[in-house]
Amino acid sequence: MSAATEIKQVQPRAAVLAMPEYHPPLAGREALRLDFNENTFAPSPRVVAKLQKLTAEGLTVYPEREPVERIVAAHFGLQSNQVLLTNGVDEAIHLLCCAFLDEGDEALICTPTFFMYDVSVSVMTSRLKRVQTDDSLEFPFERFLAAITPKTKLIMVASPNNPTGATVSREQLLAIAAAAPQAVLMVDEAYFHFHGETTLGDVSSVPNLIVARTFSKAYGLASLRIGMLAGDARLIGYVRKVSSPYNVNGVALAVLPEALADDAYLNWYVAQVAAGRERMFAALKELGVRTWPSAANFVLMDIGPRHKELVAAMRARGVLLRDRSSDPGCEGYVRITLGVEEHVTRGIAALRDSLAELQWTPSESVLANGRTSPEANEYE
Repeated sequence: MSAATEIKQVQPRAAVLAMPEYHPPLAGREALRLDFNENTFAPSPRVVAKLQKLTAEGLTVYPEREPVERIVAAHFGLQSNQVLLTNGVDEAIHLLCCAFLDEGDEALICTPTFFMYDVSVSVMTSRLKRVQTDDSLEFPFERFLAAITPKTKLIMVASPNNPTGATVSREQLLAIAAAAPQAVLMVDEAYFHFHGETTLGDVSSVPNLIVARTFSKAYGLASLRIGMLAGDARLIGYVRKVSSPYNVNGVALAVLPEALADDAYLNWYVAQVAAGRERMFAALKELGVRTWPSAANFVLMDIGPRHKELVAAMRARGVLLRDRSSDPGCEGYVRITLGVEEHVTRGIAALRDSLAELQWTPSESVLANGRTSPEANEYE
C-alpha cells in the first residue's frame, strides 16, 4: 500500500497515550475476599430490605441525585450545596481533576497511595509531583509541605492511606491547606470509620478543602458504586458542573439513606474490624512478620522476595490477598484485609499454614535483607 493510500488511524490525546493504566486483579475472586479492603460480610439489613422493595418500573426511571444529596448533607451536618454524590470515590477524583487542572498545573501526592490519583491527574496534566515516604511509611509532612509551589493546583492526601494504613493528623492537613490557598486539598477519607479522625467539620471554614468519602468500605456498598465529595459550596459547584446529572444509579440512591440510618450496624462492623486488627497484629508478630501501624481495615506485611508464593499459597487455601509489590517502595509487601471475626480467624489460620508450607522465616523480609530506602516502582 502506497503512502498516499495508507489508511490513517484515529489516535487519542497524547495524555491518554502517556497515562498509566490500572489493571485490578478482579478475575477469579470466588474465595474469602481479604484482598480489596471491601466489607467482607454484608451491608446493613435495612439496605437488603430496601432492595427487595424496588420495583421493575422504578428501574425505568432516570435517577434523581439531589433529593438524596439533601439527606446525606443533613446526616453529616452540611448544606446540600456542599455535597456531591459520585460514582464511587474513583469518579470523585476524576471530576476534581477535570474541574481544577489544566496542562502545566501541578498536582501533588504522597506515594505509595491510591493509584487512581495517578490515572486521573495524568489525563489532565503531565505535572504530577510525588513525594515518596521512607521505609517507615509515615507521611513525610515537612518534605510534602516543601513540595508545594505556586503552580500547585490540586493536592490529594489519603488518611488513612492505602496501602500503608498510615494517617495524617487534622492539624497537618489544615496546615497543608493553609500553605496552598491557590490549590484544592482533597482529603480522601475512604477508611475514616476505622480511624475516627476527620476534617469533614472543617469544610465550611477552610475554603480550599474538599473531603471524599466512600460507601464501599464500612457500609458494604462497593458493588453499587457510590461515594461523595463535601466541601466549600463554590468549589463543589464547579465539580457539579463537570459531573453527569445521572452519574449515580437509582439503586444506590434508593439504599444509601437506609445505610446511613443504621448506626447500630455500622458500629458493629467497625468494632469487628477493630478487634480483628488487634488479633491480626498479634498473630503476625508471633509469626515474625514485620508490619506497620494501620488505622484502616487492612494490614501491610513485609514478606520479601517470595511475596507471590505467599499470595498463591493463600489462594490455594481459599483466601485472597493483595500483592502490593508494584507500589513505589513496597517491593515484597503484601496486604491483608480485615473483616468480621470469622473471616479474620480464617485469614490467620491460612497465613499460619501458608507460611509453614513455604518454610518462610523472618530473615527473608525486606528489612532483614537491608533495604532501608524505597525503590521506585510503577503501580499495577
